Amino acid sequence: MRILGVIPARFASTRFPGKPLIDIDGKSMIQRVYEQALKAEKLDEVVVATDDERILMHVREFGGRALLTADTHQSGTDRCAEVAQKLPGFDIIINIQGDEPFINPKQIDLLCSCFAEAETALATLVKKINFEEELYNPNSPKVVLNKNSEAIYFSRATIPFVRGKEASDWLQSNIFYKHIGIYGYRIDTLLSITQLPVSLLEKTEALEQLRWIENGYRIKVAITDIETAAVDTPEDLKKVLKER
Repeated sequence: MRILGVIPARFASTRFPGKPLIDIDGKSMIQRVYEQALKAEKLDEVVVATDDERILMHVREFGGRALLTADTHQSGTDRCAEVAQKLPGFDIIINIQGDEPFINPKQIDLLCSCFAEAETALATLVKKINFEEELYNPNSPKVVLNKNSEAIYFSRATIPFVRGKEASDWLQSNIFYKHIGIYGYRIDTLLSITQLPVSLLEKTEALEQLRWIENGYRIKVAITDIETAAVDTPEDLKKVLKER
């Protein structure tokens, strides 16, 4: 089983234009993500998939591998599908977020391990929520799991609803999980899900993984205890650097 790590990276960003190339203590964000991904033991290769020549050339300058992809993709999943077609010979693709400069390689390996089960077609990670600010934050999607460690639903709302309890007591009376935005796909499944039309639930919550669930796909979930920190805004960058 050969596994390819793909780091989608685009220059245009509404909240933080050009963020893959921002400097973080002497290295660009995309270089830091790339170098962390290289440390994952279960990845056979790593490649940056970008729609911008500046990012492409920068990655190649620091010795990384990069592919130029279309600028019409709506998601990292779509970009990964193009890579799958351009780089045959892999069984699994791991979609690694390009805005997590200090991602822990153990998280990548944990996700890869989900595919040891032959029936796993899609996989992702979740982490137990420990703080109320996460529990009620719509920018941190929540996930409900079944007994087979598969995702039943993702929502920006706080799920499940705890009946008969004050909201301030929910965290102490139930286990909640937040989604960690790293995905794994078997190649045939990846190519199939990117052909599906945008679904009603996906439109409603602005979460692409709901399209897969709505179309009957099962998403295997592994639970990590490692925190991640995405850089979506300049303020996020300041926070990440302060916490290091």
